[in-house]
Amino acid sequence: MKNVLITGAGGILGQACVTAFQKKGYQVIAILSPGKKLSYAPIDPVSVYNADLMNESNTQEVLAQVIKDHPSIDISLFLVGGFAMGTIDNTDGSMVKKMISLNFETAYYSAKVMFSQMAKQKNGGRMALVGARPSIDAKAGKGVLAYALSKSLIFKLAELLNEEGKEKNVVSSVFVPSIIDTPDNRKAMPKANTDLWVKPEEIAEIIEFATSEKGAVLRESVIKIYGKS
Repeated sequence: MKNVLITGAGGILGQACVTAFQKKGYQVIAILSPGKKLSYAPIDPVSVYNADLMNESNTQEVLAQVIKDHPSIDISLFLVGGFAMGTIDNTDGSMVKKMISLNFETAYYSAKVMFSQMAKQKNGGRMALVGARPSIDAKAGKGVLAYALSKSLIFKLAELLNEEGKEKNVVSSVFVPSIIDTPDNRKAMPKANTDLWVKPEEIAEIIEFATSEKGAVLRESVIKIYGKS
């Protein structure tokens, strides 16, 4: 049975990914915030670990334990993140730092450990990061400046990891959804046409396929999931 590590497994997209991978027979290793438990019932038992992924030393400590318990990690999904509105006029440095910590550092600290582990594995590994459309579309990004800036680092991280992982069979991909159909987004945008949005389950299925052996035929490191928008 293959192992998949999922950070942010307690979120809407995280739950969808847990389900998608369990349907394909994976053993799921879930990373949750300190003190948190899964708020839903997974198909099969999940190995749960708690970590403050914005804290590098705590992330290293917890993931070291994960690797000790599960010596081979085939796939890692880094799903932790957050969102904030704001233009250049009303976005201060503290908000930029907050978004970078939440959207980039959580991915970087985790990816750093997992890349090192996968590079040692005979079959390498696959890593999935979540980008954002505003980071590659200035028109969409100008109103979410700090968020867009923080997510832009994800693309560069994947690029650098892929260069480093060429000879080690470690492949990193960035999945870029448009607006995800979640209860929070529906509440925040009550007048929006939600038919244009992408469902978490659709994103999860694409991530599962792209990181599987069948997905090895894909050559794009950036996969856009825009739905009808």
